[in-house]
Amino acid sequence: MNQNAIENLIAKASERVGKTWPLYSFVTSNPLSGYENAPFLEAVEQAGAVFGCQVFPKADVYRMALENGEIAPLELEKLLKKKGYTKSFEHYLELMDTPSAKAVKNPYHQLDRAMVKWLSSFMDEGLAEWEMPYKAEGFYKAWRKLVTYDDTMGKVKLSNIPKTHEAALEQLVSGYDEAIIQELFIQHLAALPGWTGYINHRTQNLPLWQQKYPIDLAQYLAVRLWSAKLLKLPVLWDTAPKTQDTQHFELKYLWLKAWEKSWQNRLVHTLKQNTPSQEIELDEKAPDAQMVFCIDTRSELIRRHVEANGNYETFGYAGFFGIAMDYESPKDGHVHKACPPIVPSSYTVSEKTNTDKMEAKKVFERKNSLQIFWNYFLKRMKNMLPSTFGFVEGAGFFYGINLLGRTLVPTPLYRWHNRKKTYESISEPELHSCNSTAKDLQISLENKVAIVKSAFDLMGWKQFAPLVLFVGHGSHSANNPFGSSLDCGACAASPGRHNARMLAQLANDKNVRQALKEQFQLEIPETTLFVGAEHNTTTDEIVLFDANAPESHKNALKKIKANLAKAQVTATQERLGTLKNSIGQAQFNANYWGETRPEWGLAKNASFVIAPRTMTQNHNLDGRCFLHSYDWKTDKKGTALEAIMQGPMVVTQWINNHYYFSTVDNEKFGGGTKTTHNVTGKFGVVQGNGGDLKMGLPWESLFDGENNPYHKPLRLSVVIQAPLDRVTSILFNNDGLKSLLDNEWIYLIVMDPEKGMSSFVYDKRHIWLEREETATPSKKENKIMEDAMA
Repeated sequence: MNQNAIENLIAKASERVGKTWPLYSFVTSNPLSGYENAPFLEAVEQAGAVFGCQVFPKADVYRMALENGEIAPLELEKLLKKKGYTKSFEHYLELMDTPSAKAVKNPYHQLDRAMVKWLSSFMDEGLAEWEMPYKAEGFYKAWRKLVTYDDTMGKVKLSNIPKTHEAALEQLVSGYDEAIIQELFIQHLAALPGWTGYINHRTQNLPLWQQKYPIDLAQYLAVRLWSAKLLKLPVLWDTAPKTQDTQHFELKYLWLKAWEKSWQNRLVHTLKQNTPSQEIELDEKAPDAQMVFCIDTRSELIRRHVEANGNYETFGYAGFFGIAMDYESPKDGHVHKACPPIVPSSYTVSEKTNTDKMEAKKVFERKNSLQIFWNYFLKRMKNMLPSTFGFVEGAGFFYGINLLGRTLVPTPLYRWHNRKKTYESISEPELHSCNSTAKDLQISLENKVAIVKSAFDLMGWKQFAPLVLFVGHGSHSANNPFGSSLDCGACAASPGRHNARMLAQLANDKNVRQALKEQFQLEIPETTLFVGAEHNTTTDEIVLFDANAPESHKNALKKIKANLAKAQVTATQERLGTLKNSIGQAQFNANYWGETRPEWGLAKNASFVIAPRTMTQNHNLDGRCFLHSYDWKTDKKGTALEAIMQGPMVVTQWINNHYYFSTVDNEKFGGGTKTTHNVTGKFGVVQGNGGDLKMGLPWESLFDGENNPYHKPLRLSVVIQAPLDRVTSILFNNDGLKSLLDNEWIYLIVMDPEKGMSSFVYDKRHIWLEREETATPSKKENKIMEDAMA
């Protein structure tokens, strides 16, 4: 078989493994993204056979959901009877509790251990003090030159191993037909999906590492297959599944659907409580301030508490604030992505020191340089062989004092560390082209206007308050390898503060405002000030970056800061379930080194609501909904809605499926328990002293106890308030969105304001079914559950 044919087969096989994102930018994404072109049921069945994994919640989880009223008995009975299941619920729960047949797993763990050893050494990104030799020649060639020194491989003659990975693969697959080779590649890529997923990510997203130390799936397969040959292991093993328990599989799927439909019923019933007359009344009340939060589920809670503490209007918008940018940090000069992974970066944002703050800049740079040197010095002293033991003995006392303080008084330490001003107080963000080798500071006015106009259009903005805050979000946690997973997913797992400050600066630009007025008749009052801010999702504190605010707005800013402080108190009380010192407890969680669960992140996410705030306002949605502002009346052509569905809706589906699969099989798709994590290569964690690279969320981010998932594993239900024909037209022109719906990766419900807010659910191939309205469980439902559980 020629090389082109082999490369094509590898490309097809690679679709079976997703991408493993590094710890420093841990983006949540669907681990089965390669299966999205297939119906959900078919996809999870295939994945279960390939990976030997669970794809549905356990029977105990379903039992708990039924007993808690999360699964409506009437919905469950209807779905079961339709498929001919007429026995009691308990009978089917016991049936689902029995182990189901799965494909035979890879029995050759010796080969996996060998590959983990080579991969962790080659792919290291600076954690190891001594670098693996020959890395610059690529993974295969480096392995070939070093494997002769590996005693576990037996006696190896270098002359017997082909000089290139292409020649090695051609030799290894010689004699097999194409179907067998395809299966062989899938087996070996799926054996360590975390590691192969990271190779997938690295080849596409880390060009600097790839240029310096090349590795790809072809090289990986050449090394793995040749290692199997050296270890005298067959390159292809029997993975024929045992007899599949079709009934067992179908029952779990039906219970999942019943749970999802039950949630949809409650959500739609709740959303219908706000009438159109309320919308008109609320529109006429001019707010004292407006705040734009990320669509993140954690924003739902803080928005309620902010609105309760003043005459404030809040909006929901993707947290990168529509700026396709990378951000250059003044702390280390590193440039990192700050927009969704599916969006190519068009700009780079860096910091420009204000002319009257140059002295403060020198102080910041001096302290920062000292901190960088100190961190480097400590790393060298701990890792260098001559100094290791002496350093530990000599520095033990000081480390002990530090550890004691972090253990006994983490809250005061948190406050002390956060007392100091940051570079945001002495500088302003500046935008330049991402495609220019030199920093092009002359970004066209047209581009600046487009960024601001797009933001206002997508949110359906009607009026401007004297003060408008763009509130990005970030998190704070100590000793947490997965810390970036708690930051803004729309900013590629970075804090959203940089994007918020940049959009505020653009919206304050007089030239931008004048162009908006002349070209689009969009007039921003001269008295309106835009300010960037950040919501700390661990402590619910909202910090304003207002160092350069004019004197005219000082009183308004002082008032809003006081009200935001009140909102922080009530928000932390609700989130932590305590009335006593809730802020102190939140700060303790943020800074305590032994805290395995500083916050819940996006756990419990189940829906994405695209609608005016008036439809969700005054409802406690329990942090289960992404909320994107949208006004169908200002979007006559549906352009804004199409952009929301193409972008944020797809991203929320990624997040939802990441949480779903990490919950149903945390060992395979999640991160395992934090208590035994070991960081490898700076980019990932393994459980204990080796094994596969963990590709998903840790157990502590998902579970509140054994078999008690805090995150309810449901597929995403999208609810849109818009005319039905507008949504249909968008789907007709977007095959990718239609595929996600037809294949049931997403549910879509439309609440049509032109039809009395009647709701319609998408049912494949542009067919809409009008939903029967249900509310709280009826007497009949309660009776069904009592009889079924008897």
